[in-house]
Amino acid sequence: MTERPDEPLSHLAPTEGGGRRARMVDVGDKEPGDRRALARARVRFPAGLLAAVLDGRGPKGPVEEVARVAGVLAAKRTADLVPLCHPIPLDHVDVTFEVVGDDLLELRCSARCRRATGVEMEALTGAAVAALTVYDMTKALDPAIAIEAVELLEKTGGKRGTWVRDGGPVPPG
Repeated sequence: MTERPDEPLSHLAPTEGGGRRARMVDVGDKEPGDRRALARARVRFPAGLLAAVLDGRGPKGPVEEVARVAGVLAAKRTADLVPLCHPIPLDHVDVTFEVVGDDLLELRCSARCRRATGVEMEALTGAAVAALTVYDMTKALDPAIAIEAVELLEKTGGKRGTWVRDGGPVPPG
C-alpha cells in the first residue's frame, strides 16, 4: 500500500478536544465522472467437490444463478451494509464465475456508474456476498469450504484515476 502521510484520512474529522470522529465524506461539490470497479472473491472447495457443485448436484439448487443475484443485490445495497458509504444508483453490476484452479472458484463482481464517488465498495460487497451465498448453498456438502482473497482488482475514475492490482486485468483503452 502506498503511504500518503501528507494527506489526511478522508473519513475522519477533528473534534474540539483534539481527537477525531468518523464522518461521511461530502462529495456534493465533486464533478460526476465514469466510475468502474472490479473485485473478486475466491471459494476453495475440498478435493473433487467443486465439479459436483457446478454439475448441479449441490444441496440447494442452481448455485451460480442464486449467487449471481445475491451479488448484484448486495452491490446495490452496499450503503445499507457499510456505514460511511454513499447510496449510489448503479448503472450496471455483473457477477461472473470461473474455475481458476483445482477446486478453486473465482467470483468477480464489476460495478459501474456515473457519479461523484467510486464504486469499489459496491464491487467488493457484491463479490463477497456472492461468495457467501456459494458457501451457504454448499456448506452441507462439507463445512471445510473456504472463502479466500476478497480483493479489489481494478478501479477507474476519480481523483487518483486508474488503479490495477498486480496480476489483475488491464482496463480497456
